[in-house]
Amino acid sequence: MKRRLRALPLLSLLALSAHAADQALVIVEDQGGVSALPYYQALDLPPQGARQAVPSPRTEVPSPPKTRHSEADMLPVRSPSLTPGTVTRRVIQAPGLQPLFLVGDDDRSRAWLRQRVGTLRELGAVGLVVNVESQAALDALRRLAPGLVLSPVTADDLAGRLGIRHYPVLITATGIEQ
Repeated sequence: MKRRLRALPLLSLLALSAHAADQALVIVEDQGGVSALPYYQALDLPPQGARQAVPSPRTEVPSPPKTRHSEADMLPVRSPSLTPGTVTRRVIQAPGLQPLFLVGDDDRSRAWLRQRVGTLRELGAVGLVVNVESQAALDALRRLAPGLVLSPVTADDLAGRLGIRHYPVLITATGIEQ
């Protein structure tokens, strides 16, 4: 007998949920409090019957571009918060950070890249070219660093998060250095 009484509320709940889509809202228990009706009125929703009569708006799906974009379409890249200059070495704690470096299309960056290319390659560092005007300039930087990935990227956000104002700079999981 007790099992039947325990099953009765469960069966009632299942029957209610099966018909919920077709039925109006039924108040099972009212514990008082403040009505939520003013919040719903503020939404200015159409009446229940009117909502069903209004067709859903058509959503146009944009077609993919007919022409492919190239890396040259992303240029020029400028990072206004970063300039060529001296970087003071400091320790950071960024476990798991893949080594990366920031360079630009300037004399200081080119000299730094020539000098550090072997070390950068050994570290598996990825290069972000933060200031470059043209594809030709980017290609010239890549010729200075064969075997390294150099991608044109605006790096103002990254620089702000790491407190960097100048480049060229190497960033590893344990430090920032020039």
